[in-house]
Parts: sequence; C-alpha cells; structure tokens
Amino acid sequence: METAVFPGKYEILADIGKFVARAADQAGLDSQAAYAVQVAVDEACTNIIEHAYGGEGKGTITCSVEAATGGLTVILKDTGRPFHPEKIRAPDLKSPLSKRKEGGLGMFFIRQYMDEVQYDFSNEGENRLTMIKRRSPIH
Repeated sequence: METAVFPGKYEILADIGKFVARAADQAGLDSQAAYAVQVAVDEACTNIIEHAYGGEGKGTITCSVEAATGGLTVILKDTGRPFHPEKIRAPDLKSPLSKRKEGGLGMFFIRQYMDEVQYDFSNEGENRLTMIKRRSPIH
C-alpha cells in the first residue's frame, strides 16, 4: 500500500488524480476503469474539502492506494466533520435540469463508478472512505 498526504485545496486535486492514476495503471485497470476511479476520487476529495472541512486549507486528505491483481483499493481519510451517507437522498434524475437542485450527485457518481464503497467514522474523529474498483476479466 502506498500513502500520500495532500493539503485540502482544490488546486491539489490534479496531483491526487495523478497519484491514483499511477496506482490504477499498476493494478492493470483499463483506461475506462482508471478514468472512473479518478472521477470518483476527485468527487470524494471535492466533497471532503467542501463539506467535511467547510472550505480550502482547513485540513489534509490522506490517500492510500493498493494495487492488486484483482483491482485497486483507494482509501481517503480526513479529520473534518463526520459524514452520514444514510442521510443522503437519492438524486432526482427525472426532473428537467432547470428544476433540479444544484449539486448532490457526488455520492451517486462515486457509487456508480466504483464496485464497492464503504464509509467509516472513528471515535478519534477520522472519516475513512474506502473505494474498490475491480479489474475487468480479460476475454
């Protein structure tokens, strides 16, 4: 497992994306799966900065990646406000865009792009988001 700590700033999202892309390559993910991981991680990190920390520069994001023969595991940790995924309502995907509330699709996209998503909050005040993307079987 490889781990890096990044400042909670939007300008760092590209660096986190490169870190995750290297791991996706090491895990043997195809380009579509690697892109899905990058989008999910970008969305999750944006949510950490915006919602957990309430803005830029208020904390760090620890990103751990583990490339394995079956795929890639990404773990994001922060010490911001706890997140309660069970309180997130399913997004309204049927109404016209002009009638929809802005935002609110982050967890939807993360769950769509990743094969497994698990969230934990520790008593020590740490949020932990674990995301797994499995490698497609070769035909």
